[in-house]
Amino acid sequence: MTLWLAIPLILLLLVLLMFLLVLASSIHFHFRACRKGKDDRIEFDIKAVFGLVKFHYEVPILVFENLERGIKVHIEQSGIAPVKRDSDEEAQVDKEAVTDWLKNVRIALKATKGLNKWFRDTLSHIEISTFDWSTDFSLGDAAATATAAGALWGMKWTMIGFVSQRVRLLKAPRMFVAPVFRDEFSFATEAVCKGKLSAGYALYSGLLLLRRASKIEGGLGRWKKLLSRERA
Repeated sequence: MTLWLAIPLILLLLVLLMFLLVLASSIHFHFRACRKGKDDRIEFDIKAVFGLVKFHYEVPILVFENLERGIKVHIEQSGIAPVKRDSDEEAQVDKEAVTDWLKNVRIALKATKGLNKWFRDTLSHIEISTFDWSTDFSLGDAAATATAAGALWGMKWTMIGFVSQRVRLLKAPRMFVAPVFRDEFSFATEAVCKGKLSAGYALYSGLLLLRRASKIEGGLGRWKKLLSRERA
């Protein structure tokens, strides 16, 4: 009889230990965006539970068609959770897509009490370990290129100041602007960002979001409809 009681207790302790290990882990992310000439590439990786859960998103094709149709995006994604899954799809970022996105944001704001504060608090717990951004360009005119280089430096550091007030920068960002003095237009840029968020705080943040949504009449129902629309 004692053995039959001990086995469930041991299993319960193992499950509890695994749960605590998951909470003690971190969600790591790696974002990379680059453009060289006409070639664009955006990559986004997420690793969690000590690397057992992995997701990879890649946008190798960005085609601006026209003002009406917007940007055509080809997305490649793969994941291990813990079974590998691969899928490719295309999306159209046009006026209608932006309008739908803004509509969803308004729905989320109305469905959640203090969503802005929740979002700022969550961002404040993100730790950025790497933030590199380099840009090489030429406007085809030496004077214009030099002037634009100064303006670009100012824009980058203004952006860094904005970001540093909202997330934790563990290291000083590395910004590079290299004007290329040639008689033709050229542009190349690469941005790399690596960071992490505690899995325990991510769970707490999710529960806090549910609690805030429950304080609004019909808030949980609105979120359910919103998520079902995103999956459709």
